[in-house]
Amino acid sequence: MTETTNPTEAEQIVEEGNETVAPEEARVVESQQHDDAEDSADEGDIAADYLEELLDIVDLDGDLEIEIRGERTFISIQAEDGGEELQDLVGAEGEVLDALQELARLAVLTATGNRTRLVLDINGHRAKRNEELKELADSAIAEAKEQGEEVHLEPMSAFERKIVHDFVADAGLVSESEGEGKRRHVVVSAR
Repeated sequence: MTETTNPTEAEQIVEEGNETVAPEEARVVESQQHDDAEDSADEGDIAADYLEELLDIVDLDGDLEIEIRGERTFISIQAEDGGEELQDLVGAEGEVLDALQELARLAVLTATGNRTRLVLDINGHRAKRNEELKELADSAIAEAKEQGEEVHLEPMSAFERKIVHDFVADAGLVSESEGEGKRRHVVVSAR
């Protein structure tokens, strides 16, 4: 007696990459990819809702925009009339902005149980700071090349140090972080 395969079972086998998987498994893979995109959108929505509530509490108006770049969610808040009324939410050196970003991340963690790496910007502060960091890195790179000695930069946040490290690496030099806590800073060398 020969064994025959039920045609419906044979039809249910699906190719996924180099492996043959059952349709349930193919749906899981497809669902996970869809879920990742949805998770980014969900975390943006959760953070935006949280930030809108905060703006309402402090009686400030701003336009929120959510953008997904790669695997990271970016939320931007712009003053509605292009004014400076949101500057208090940035702080003197961005410390209030960093705190609000952490609060938005905590809101996402609380709602989803997942950590997020979302980035919050208010009135284009991060873009302006990025340009300042590029100029700072360029100056340190030139000094390190010219004098052949280590150049110590001002203390900055982990996010800002990462940006500087990337600029230094692109220039073919070496950088590392030194110090503890609020005194942690980038050191650039021509080694």
